[in-house]
Amino acid sequence: MKDPVFVIHGVANRDREEFASAVTALSAAAEVEMVPVHWGDLGAQEQFIDAALPSYRADADTLRDGGEPAPVSLDDPFATSLFPEPVDRQRQLAQIEAALREQLDAEGDDEDGGGLRDSGSGGSRLDAEDILDYLAEAWSGTQWLCRTDDAALLRETGRSLAHALLDETATGTDDPYDGLRGPASDDPGRLRSLVRRRLRDLDRVAGAAVQAVGARLNHAVRSRFGPGTTRFLGDVLVYQRHRDAVHARVRQVIDEVDPGLGRGPERPVRIVAHSLGGVIAVDMATSTVPLWTESLVTFGSQAAFFHVCDPRGGQLSPYGGSAPVELPASLGRWTNLWEPLDVLAFAAAKVFQLHDGTTPVDIPVAHRASTGMWTHSAYWDLPDVAASIGKVMRQE
Repeated sequence: MKDPVFVIHGVANRDREEFASAVTALSAAAEVEMVPVHWGDLGAQEQFIDAALPSYRADADTLRDGGEPAPVSLDDPFATSLFPEPVDRQRQLAQIEAALREQLDAEGDDEDGGGLRDSGSGGSRLDAEDILDYLAEAWSGTQWLCRTDDAALLRETGRSLAHALLDETATGTDDPYDGLRGPASDDPGRLRSLVRRRLRDLDRVAGAAVQAVGARLNHAVRSRFGPGTTRFLGDVLVYQRHRDAVHARVRQVIDEVDPGLGRGPERPVRIVAHSLGGVIAVDMATSTVPLWTESLVTFGSQAAFFHVCDPRGGQLSPYGGSAPVELPASLGRWTNLWEPLDVLAFAAAKVFQLHDGTTPVDIPVAHRASTGMWTHSAYWDLPDVAASIGKVMRQE
């Protein structure tokens, strides 16, 4: 009768009973006796992680009564990344010009007039050429609009600017003190001022929108993917520093079943490992005093990635890029499963070669729509994973 298969979990497994239940279900699906190896209590402390995460606080003084609002600044890193550098100014202005002229013509031809035409001449009182000259002068003073190449935003800027200027210069009112309204065409300085003010207003709106959307997207990304990423990085850092303690826990669980298991080639162990658990299994099987492993099945694991970035030592030589690294005889067979959308899963066949000259077997498992986008933890319930484990572990 075969010895049981030992299952090593990956990152963020703090609940021992929950992990044991997952192993029980996997054991039944794979039709192989399994023993859980829980080391999560040795992992990263995560109760104070929030203290290290930046938070976004909207400026309570963004909208004020009276006076000029505080200027929008590029001080939000997330927002700055959306508009990283100024782009082709001429192309920007050309798109704005087309929309501005179109809007001037459309509103100037309005059959109701609306005060947009000069009563004496019947033509538009606003000179598009003057507006465009003043726009070009003021464009470099914008903080957000000068950084976008979004055609829709630039077109809307041109249309909104034209509409605002037409409203400002309308004469269809009996009130001689109607705000800033008046014959702008008779006062170039006033038209220049209007262009600057309206462009500054539009720039502020664009900046406020980017900051608001950026902050909410930042929060959503952190809320959805942040905890998993934080736990992954935290446990990786802890394992790198306290590798011996984690290995000792694995050895302890194996010894509780049979102290002779894994001590030599005559009694190798069989291991199934998820995520960082696969790194642990490969590290132990290739150390100078190895855990002799007959069959290893990893899923969603990073052993090859870690070794390429930072050679693991033990009996492994660094990866040079031209040929795979030879694994010692203490690691007999290796099947590596990966899910297509799992960004934390890596292939092993190009980086490693088994002692008999063959390579680890990389097998993709089918993605299931029900697992969503974060698939790193979905392997436990995937039928293909259980089937692959059962097939490998039942081989004599």
